[in-house]
Amino acid sequence: MVRILFVCTGNTCRSPMAEAILASKKLPDVEVRSAGVYAMDGLHASENAKVVLSENQIEHNHRSSLLTPQDVEWATYVFTMTGSHKEAILYNFPTAKDKVFTIKEFVGDGYQDVIDPFGGNVEIYRKTFQELSQMVDKIIKKL
Repeated sequence: MVRILFVCTGNTCRSPMAEAILASKKLPDVEVRSAGVYAMDGLHASENAKVVLSENQIEHNHRSSLLTPQDVEWATYVFTMTGSHKEAILYNFPTAKDKVFTIKEFVGDGYQDVIDPFGGNVEIYRKTFQELSQMVDKIIKKL
C-alpha cells in the first residue's frame, strides 16, 4: 500500500485539489490524504476549488485538517506545494526527511512552487488544477 499525503498551507485549495485528483484515479493500493501546515480543522475547500473540481467531474467532500505527527507517520510520501512547506515539515518532523518532497521535486520538474490560488478568481484555480493534474499524472508514472 502506498500512502500519499499532500500538504499546503491552509488545506483549502491546493492540497485538497491534489488529493481529489489522485483519489479520482481510483488506483488500487494507493491511499491519499491532505493536510495543511497552518490549517484550521474542519473548513470546507475554497469555493473556487469546489467549482473547478466540479467542472472536471471530480467529487470531493473535504474538511481541512492541521498536519499532525500521525499524518506524517501514516504517509509513505509527503508531497508539499512549496519549498517552505517542506522546510516547515522537516523542521517539525526531521525523521521524515526521506519521504518529504515538494511535488515538483519528486517528479523532476525542479524546485518551483505550485501556484497558490488562494483568494484568486476561478481562472487561477483552473491553472492550479491543470498544474496539479500534470503533477499527479507524473507521480503515478513514477510510482
